[in-house]
Amino acid sequence: MQDDFIIYETDSKKEIKIQLQQEEIWLDTKSIADLFDVQRPAIVKHVNNIYKSEELQKKGTCSILEQVAKDGKMRKMNYYNLDMIISLGYRVNSLKGTKFRIWANMIVKEKLESNALKKSIGKAELSKYKELVNMIDIADVALEEREDVNVSEAKGIISLIKDYALALDTLDQYDHQALLVDGERDHQVNRIDYKLAKSLINEWKKEQKTTPLFGNEKDDSLKSSLHTIYQTIDLKDVYPTIEEKAAQLLFFLTKNHSFSDGNKRIAAGLFLYFLDINSILYNQDGSKRIGDNALVAITIMIASSKPEEKDVMTTLIVNLINKNNL
Repeated sequence: MQDDFIIYETDSKKEIKIQLQQEEIWLDTKSIADLFDVQRPAIVKHVNNIYKSEELQKKGTCSILEQVAKDGKMRKMNYYNLDMIISLGYRVNSLKGTKFRIWANMIVKEKLESNALKKSIGKAELSKYKELVNMIDIADVALEEREDVNVSEAKGIISLIKDYALALDTLDQYDHQALLVDGERDHQVNRIDYKLAKSLINEWKKEQKTTPLFGNEKDDSLKSSLHTIYQTIDLKDVYPTIEEKAAQLLFFLTKNHSFSDGNKRIAAGLFLYFLDINSILYNQDGSKRIGDNALVAITIMIASSKPEEKDVMTTLIVNLINKNNL
């Protein structure tokens, strides 16, 4: 780990020295305890429980670093990344954990922008970095303004952004690792029309414990959402690929808020059904192209996003389900 660090000042004016490595933030258990104003044994206990419950995996969240101890000797210490720090924050002091996450995201954004400006890059590469920064902003809004986001969903949003950041790779490798918005074009698209969508919603209403208002349409926006993804101009599809149609479907269904209750569940359900009937829900090994946690996270982020952020959100969805990026 490189000797690169930044100082974070707590509410009590205590300075926490934070290690940085490739835009990642790392802290040892003593510093995490100081950060959240608890004793170190409590942090150690929660770290062990998090690994024991497999909430997080040790690989990728823990790194061994040699540091100079108080007695002047070099000692190996465990350092933990932002995923672990945030998980611990939710367990021991959610208010301070939230404040630190906001600060940490700001630092990550600054580092991303700084790295982009330092390198000789083209407009496309810089656009990708700005897109990632924009996604972090959307994630922050989703976490701060929506009361219905629970701890698991919050961590899912953070993980989603991290996965997307890793998919971008470094600017030096961008030309070889570019995310694609291309997709399946070579076969007939199986459609979801209004009648099929209503029958699916009614079926879910019977199977799940829902309120009487679940699936109750407030206007004609469900019909509009379903129609829009298949629209054409001069006999050419506005959204040519299955992945693009799927992304637009999830965005419109989530954003239009067509129902009195169950908007996010219905949007996610119809999105998954569309992927399934077009044979792009699963990978060859049987795993889902977009995991459950990622789906929850992206749906919440769409609901919290601004209309002008539509392209950013749909690009993210396309890249999550595009087999060429897996």
